[in-house]
Amino acid sequence: MSSVSGPDASENERKGQKRKHSETFFPVGEGDDTDLALREIQMHISVLRTTYSLRAKDRDAARQAAHALADFAKKGGNIDMIVQTGAVDALVPHLAAPPLLHPDERIAYEHEVEKDAAFALGLLAIKPEHQRMIADAGALPALISILQRPATYGDRVVYGAIRRAADAITNMAHENANIKSRVRSEGAIPPLVALLECPDVKVQRAAAGSLRTLAFKNEQNKVQIVECQALPTLVFMLRSEDVGIHYEAVGVLGNLVHSSPTIKKRVLEEGALQPVISLLSSRCPESQREAALLLGQFSTAEPDCKVRIVQRGAVRPLIKMLEAPDLQLKEMAAFALGRLAQNKDNEAGIVHDGGLRPLLELLDSKSGAVQHNAAFALYGLADNEDNLAEIVREGGVEKLRDAELILQASKDCVQKTLKRLEEKISGRVLRHLLYLLRSTDKETQRRVAIALAHLSGEDDQRLIFCDGGGLEVLLDMMGSTMTPKLQQEGALAVYTLAKKAAALSPVENAPPPPTPQVYLGEQYVNCRTLSDVSFVVDGQRFYAHRIALLASSDAFRAMFDGGYREKQAEDIEIPNISWRVFEAMMRHIYTGTVDVTPDIAQDLLRAADQYLLEGLKRQCEYAIAKDLAVDCVSDVYELAEAYHASTLRHQCVIFTLEHHEQTSALPIYTSMIQRMVPEIREYIHRVLRPKQAPPPPM
Repeated sequence: MSSVSGPDASENERKGQKRKHSETFFPVGEGDDTDLALREIQMHISVLRTTYSLRAKDRDAARQAAHALADFAKKGGNIDMIVQTGAVDALVPHLAAPPLLHPDERIAYEHEVEKDAAFALGLLAIKPEHQRMIADAGALPALISILQRPATYGDRVVYGAIRRAADAITNMAHENANIKSRVRSEGAIPPLVALLECPDVKVQRAAAGSLRTLAFKNEQNKVQIVECQALPTLVFMLRSEDVGIHYEAVGVLGNLVHSSPTIKKRVLEEGALQPVISLLSSRCPESQREAALLLGQFSTAEPDCKVRIVQRGAVRPLIKMLEAPDLQLKEMAAFALGRLAQNKDNEAGIVHDGGLRPLLELLDSKSGAVQHNAAFALYGLADNEDNLAEIVREGGVEKLRDAELILQASKDCVQKTLKRLEEKISGRVLRHLLYLLRSTDKETQRRVAIALAHLSGEDDQRLIFCDGGGLEVLLDMMGSTMTPKLQQEGALAVYTLAKKAAALSPVENAPPPPTPQVYLGEQYVNCRTLSDVSFVVDGQRFYAHRIALLASSDAFRAMFDGGYREKQAEDIEIPNISWRVFEAMMRHIYTGTVDVTPDIAQDLLRAADQYLLEGLKRQCEYAIAKDLAVDCVSDVYELAEAYHASTLRHQCVIFTLEHHEQTSALPIYTSMIQRMVPEIREYIHRVLRPKQAPPPPM
């Protein structure tokens, strides 16, 4: 059985939590505006460097300076300028308050300076090139210390500082494997896990977002997060009414289970399956997307997990997501369905619940990932014989064949799907399709006939198309004046059928004509020696020999043996034929061969037909067929009809079908096809004739 690789989940995963505060970036001004911004940034950095003290005035000034730098950093074009001016070294000390001189001394603007400094550093860390600089400046221990600060319920200032610290760690570690490991070694994971149970919802979201980033593609971080007992809390968070919380929680779990069968099993044991399925119906598209991704990952946990996911109600919301306007929702839903469709019962259930049509429609997506996930899901659905008739009835074969796919992997997947369908067109499936071929619904008839033309085996073609009426359905499509597309689909199907049935072209496949027993040879062409008859052509005499003519053609035999006046004549007038054509015809009679050039091929065909020279006629047909073109095929077909050149007629038919896209643009296409229909029918019936049984052994 064919196999095909599914979509790579690592490419489908969100690569960690999106970095915070990535508001619309405003470019830095030019000229005076740039100089003014630089002077202001330098002033704020100078304030930070000179105000690291417990004095209330200094603390207030530091708070305002850090907040101002954060405002500048929101305008993304300013970030490099802020960093290059020395902001990192100026901000990091303010992540911690200066030491108290007396234990009872109160710190002015307690936690506020640290919050603004963390906020500013987090924004600077949005650019990957600044992440290591911030870490090397000592920011990580200070940020982790903020995470560990005790806070009573309702202490919004402390919660704000903790949240900004978690966000800063998220941005510093984003797509930076080295810093992810440094964060772990500095001890940030335990306090982040503890903060999942913080009373403040924003802190919970920030902590989960940070864990989400730290868990992405870092196995040691994953292990420590699980060892810190994060899973039970994360599973409970999936049921939160707060959209942000369940969105972050499902994202953390998705990154934890990826490429980790052990963690995947533990997450399921904690009861995550049902709340994740429930998130498919969330009002938050991001949570829906992450839930679909996670279900796709769960489906590989153990053999029966796919069945449990379907039994618990995942299929219908996933199918509904396929029709959502959000492209990423479509992508993840198709990903999940593709994983679930690796089980026979699930395959039938997905089709029964209406998943086939939207998956086929996704092949038209402009997204390569969406196309590939849909193609992989369809590959799974095609494995179940119960789905075959529905795939055909839905026009799936045409969709798969015509899809303009972006990725080579998708093209390979679709080809394997078509091959899988082809392998199943037999027995019960074939009988079902033949039953549908007799449907009163014309569209169903057409789709079945098209599918069978492309997929049926050689041994079944006569049963389907001659005995079962499939050919008449295709011919009706070709002669239809409803739409050009209908004509083209019918023509392509008939051409495919003819091509599979006859390995050679009609001219090459035609039986050889009878050959005369006497060839006098080249030296006797137009030779007086032993000549007993002459022909007058274009005023010139051509010397010939009756024995050669009698052996070659019934027309000459009748001329010399019958009651024609030419019987006794020594000079016979040949009208309506040029010397060059006559000389070529006689050369063939004397030698059995002749060079049929394009400029005389059609006139030579007429002469060969007139004088019943089947061998020459075949050579002419072959020569004309080699030069067939879209703009002349109709004229050549008329020529072949007029001079009984059946193999050339068949070749014109096959050429017209093969080049249906070009020939269908001809103004005379419809009338030409309608004229060819009897010829097509005759040709197809001939090539689909029953195979002769081999002779019994002697």
